[in-house]
Amino acid sequence: MTDPTSALFRPGLAAPAEGSASAPAVVAIDGPAGSGKSSVSKAAATRLGYGFLDTGAAYRALAWHALAHEADTSDATAVLEVFGDFDYAISLDPTDRWVRVGGTDVTAAIREPRVTDAVSGVARVPAVRHAVNELFRRLVASAALPGVVVEGRDITTVVFPDAPVRILLTAAPEVRAARRSAELTDQDAAKVAAALHQRDAADSTVVDFLTAAPGVQVVDSTHLDFEQTVDAVLSVVDSTMGARDGR
Repeated sequence: MTDPTSALFRPGLAAPAEGSASAPAVVAIDGPAGSGKSSVSKAAATRLGYGFLDTGAAYRALAWHALAHEADTSDATAVLEVFGDFDYAISLDPTDRWVRVGGTDVTAAIREPRVTDAVSGVARVPAVRHAVNELFRRLVASAALPGVVVEGRDITTVVFPDAPVRILLTAAPEVRAARRSAELTDQDAAKVAAALHQRDAADSTVVDFLTAAPGVQVVDSTHLDFEQTVDAVLSVVDSTMGARDGR
């Protein structure tokens, strides 16, 4: 029996059948690096009883795959070549997270600094973004779940522009840098901050992740702690879905 909280992707793989008669509800969350998207989204998904899709993991896994093949991630042609045999699988279970490429568990490896440095290179290839965005839509559509919290970049505008709940989660740059430094205790704080700003600059050439599109609600966590941020996101979900359901 197919696990409803995991999914497999290969380029060119046909879209799977719908997991249920009604598609899962989507909570789309955008935001810059260090805004807490992943941890907040995962906690919100757990409390909602929804699945959780970290879209950035796909680009990280592809960057890992490219590096494993010694491909130049700044060369679009080289990225497209390794993308041809990108065998990717991810769990949608917020309490049991794993990412695999082929038979290799890369859950930890895709968080290594060398992979982080290579992500922007693979993510800015238009053909890759188009194919991976289709992957995200297929994963959600085929999940036998009541809903999925999907977080990443351009989720509210490109991947799921019609999601019933769309949120931009953000925070002041210095706060995001401090939070990221606290997470990466084995790395120099100044280097972490510089890498975050460099990532913002690189990614901003591909997507606008600092400005809320029409209909997207902003949750600014600059002055909120983790639990307060999760509560703020859930409040948006409740008010938005409640309004949609006539509550």
